[in-house]
Amino acid sequence: MKKVLIIGSGAMGAAFSVPLIDNKHKVTLTEPYNIKLLKKLLNKKKFHPNLKIAMSKKLSIKKLTPQIISQKWDLIVVAVSSIGIELIRKYLKNFNQKTSILILTKGLKYDKKIKRIITMPEQLSTGNKKLNISVLKGPCLAKELARKIKSYTVVANKNIRVAKKIGKLISTNYYKTEYSTDVRGIEFSSAIKNIYSMIIGSGEGNNTSSALFRKSFDEMEYLIKFFKGKKETIQGLAGIGDLYVSAVGGRNSKMGEYLGKGFTFKNAKKKFMKNETVEGADLAYEIAPYIFRKINKKKIPLMISLLTAICRNKKLKLIN
Repeated sequence: MKKVLIIGSGAMGAAFSVPLIDNKHKVTLTEPYNIKLLKKLLNKKKFHPNLKIAMSKKLSIKKLTPQIISQKWDLIVVAVSSIGIELIRKYLKNFNQKTSILILTKGLKYDKKIKRIITMPEQLSTGNKKLNISVLKGPCLAKELARKIKSYTVVANKNIRVAKKIGKLISTNYYKTEYSTDVRGIEFSSAIKNIYSMIIGSGEGNNTSSALFRKSFDEMEYLIKFFKGKKETIQGLAGIGDLYVSAVGGRNSKMGEYLGKGFTFKNAKKKFMKNETVEGADLAYEIAPYIFRKINKKKIPLMISLLTAICRNKKLKLIN
């Protein structure tokens, strides 16, 4: 039995507790800022409003505090949104244990100081380069994982032995893990697929969406190479696998559908998705300044079209 701390009690953080508990680990699920959600989870039934299931009675649920983080853990799992990474960075700034930290968060950040796009591990380790960080990405929907529907993900660390050690902790007969040393490629693939999911979703029919899927994959290959990732990564679970899951359903694809029908992003958000997070749009705002300046627009016409539509609130006009 290992002690595992999960930071972030949203759908994925909570779902991730399921295979861990099935593996007989002692799991503590914590929430750093969503007090409303925390109160709902602390009721007797431990019913999760997003997953629509009751959490295990063996799961300990608490509000995150510095004291909890400072305890001895075998694994710390970070499952907050990309916006929440900065808060967790502050919590871990003085963390000096060798505990493995596993990031589930998908996203990228434009660092204005160094004027480049950085990954979630790079952001989390700013101010503390001693953190032992791995990442986990892939085509895994939280609601399906919580119901033990077979899922496949990839764990990445520059030291493959560390990745495999984590995989041994979390893998079950329904939750399978692969391994990679290409942390950068995994991070960029899992983030930019949210933007391409909107593009694929904008297709007026299956024929169009299929063509957009292939062209999106071509652009993703170019971008992963540009950002120093490996080509085989985009061909794996964190690339084409995750792109497929996002494209066939989900918030990004749904927003893409509205953009394809002629709505501007702001109008669609207000009218149809007012209280929903669209990760691809958040990412578009974050990375657009860098993409517009630094990358050959002719190589990524679909990406440029989508960034223009989102960031300048114009109707989507795909250039291909």
